[in-house]
Amino acid sequence: MTSQTLAAVRGPIDHTGVVPVPESAAREAARLRATGEAHVWWWPLEDHVDQADFDLLDEVEQVRARRFRLERDAAAFIRTRAGARRAIGGLLGVDAREVALGRRVCPGCGDLEHGPPAVAAPAVGLALSLTRTSGCGVLALHAGDWIGVDVEALRPVESGSLASVVLAPAEHAYILSLPAGPERTAAFHRVWTRKEAVLKGVGLGLLGIDLNALDVRPGTPGPVVVEHGYRGEVSSWQIDDLDLDGNWSASLARPVDGSPLGPVHRHRP
Repeated sequence: MTSQTLAAVRGPIDHTGVVPVPESAAREAARLRATGEAHVWWWPLEDHVDQADFDLLDEVEQVRARRFRLERDAAAFIRTRAGARRAIGGLLGVDAREVALGRRVCPGCGDLEHGPPAVAAPAVGLALSLTRTSGCGVLALHAGDWIGVDVEALRPVESGSLASVVLAPAEHAYILSLPAGPERTAAFHRVWTRKEAVLKGVGLGLLGIDLNALDVRPGTPGPVVVEHGYRGEVSSWQIDDLDLDGNWSASLARPVDGSPLGPVHRHRP
């Protein structure tokens, strides 16, 4: 691969592209647009770099991987990027080496360095979101322009985590109404991953909104629909809670914009 694989994907994702699109990829993308379904993959993260994973990365990613001070951090980054290529290639019926990951222009500032990720090739109009936490990497994908996913390892909730700068008033009251322990821990992480999934879907990250202004209704089982406001513009997002068969909390956010919202397919490791 070349540095061309990190070309920015500007504006709405182009469904055509200048490079011929494999028939299998075009066919699958058309099916995804018709059904509105989303796909989620997750995989374990190891402490050591797998050479086969490293070889799947492009030059820019390999340079970035070498900059990590700790091997386990490099291994997590490498595995997540390589895992994404394998998953996307398998879904679209193309070799993982032909999958190119790019970035959208940041909708907040226009910067190319920190915009949300996208599938640059095959150019069939797929949005993706990548995230990782201790021991787990996750990829979410659907046909459209925006999607967000977040995963967090479940950890005991510290009192400082319940600060009003993080939680909306209703969220704060709900979590404090639960007994300290696993139930409160799960509720807090559900709040956090739901918020992060929306912010990643919007493409603005934590700078997009004050966390305590976004109420993700933790007492309501998913899917739930919430609103995100930024600079006078309001968007609606459906959040699905994801069961990843482990000690993690994970959430998926997709825009409610009139496009179909189909089922979420989970691909176990």
